[in-house]
Amino acid sequence: MSINPINNQIYTYDDYLKFSDDEPVEIIDGRISAMSPAPSRIHQELIMEISFEIRNYIKSNNGLCKVYPAPFDVVLKDDDEEPGYSRNIVQPDISVICDKNKLTDKGCVGSPDMIVEIVSPFNPRNDYIKKLNLYEQFKVREYWIVNPMKKSIFVYTLTDNGYDAPTSYTFNDKVKVNIYNDLEIDFKSLNLL
Repeated sequence: MSINPINNQIYTYDDYLKFSDDEPVEIIDGRISAMSPAPSRIHQELIMEISFEIRNYIKSNNGLCKVYPAPFDVVLKDDDEEPGYSRNIVQPDISVICDKNKLTDKGCVGSPDMIVEIVSPFNPRNDYIKKLNLYEQFKVREYWIVNPMKKSIFVYTLTDNGYDAPTSYTFNDKVKVNIYNDLEIDFKSLNLL
């Protein structure tokens, strides 16, 4: 299926499954959102290091959660919505899913417990505005925005009223993973670039 992001068509997960693999896109509110060009080395390193820290913690505590780096499809849907009709399909840089019933052969159907996005210089607005609002709407319990250019991390935690103001950190800090009681990631020790 050919993708034309200029037209006014509203796309769903059923449409997404027909797209060519060589056209990496996300769909937000039914609209095509093109993915950035190949990520930078620091972008990839951050994904690897953060994923490793979370996965290592889960394994050492015999946890049930799973950690998936991009590319990994996440279909965000309302409780009573059929997945094929979903108009929000994203590929977060890191997804942590603790409910195995949400996992399929193709990815995750429903909201992950935690999402980490590494900001790209090509589309920072996506992470800071579009995805922040989307993840809040679909009740992702914890959302991190990691900005390698500014060496900053914003951590949003879901409350009954949506996301609170973010807790902000730098790459010199230990960052609390709020979905767990006793996990912190020491960014200074990650030896990034």
